[in-house]
Amino acid sequence: MNKEENFVITISRQFGTGGHEIGAELARRLGVKLLDKQILNAVAGRIHAVEDAVDKIETRNPLWRDDFTNFYRTYMSNAEYNGQEHDQTSRELFRAQCEAIRQIAEEESCVIVGRCGFDIFANHPNCLKIFVHASLDSRKRRIAERYDISEYDAAAMIVDNDYSRELYTKTFTGRDWTDATNYDIALDVRKFGVNGAVDFLMNCIE
Repeated sequence: MNKEENFVITISRQFGTGGHEIGAELARRLGVKLLDKQILNAVAGRIHAVEDAVDKIETRNPLWRDDFTNFYRTYMSNAEYNGQEHDQTSRELFRAQCEAIRQIAEEESCVIVGRCGFDIFANHPNCLKIFVHASLDSRKRRIAERYDISEYDAAAMIVDNDYSRELYTKTFTGRDWTDATNYDIALDVRKFGVNGAVDFLMNCIE
């Protein structure tokens, strides 16, 4: 990856690995934009129907407002998404999201957390694609501590969110979310922690 030209870093992550925090710190150190809530705002501006969904999730479930997977599931009225197209709006939402991401990336360097970024920029000449993972036990402990819940409840959240991300990716990209060939780097953060992971990635980038 050439830092002297516009670049894109995509981060896909298992739930509970701190992937969002890693992306935010990486963007801070590199002095570039983190694409997260900006994407929701851009999409909401393109599809009027999404505005209500954004408002609802901000009000009802503020802890999850940074997680597009939960936003998507809430937008689908909390119905289990079985991989079939329930209506055209879900496809329009995904296309609008991709368009907004590409437009921002054309104008400036950025770090993208989730959003199937690895697929959107699969052929980008200056993109580093990262997958962040960790053991189930370490993720349960992290989620339980962060949200002050039991490890049993944390495990249920992990299963639900990982399943949602996997199915969302498969549905809209046709790719397997955890396939290492999608990425340039697969990083087990259990061995590093958030800051250690960012240090490692910065060394790779340098």
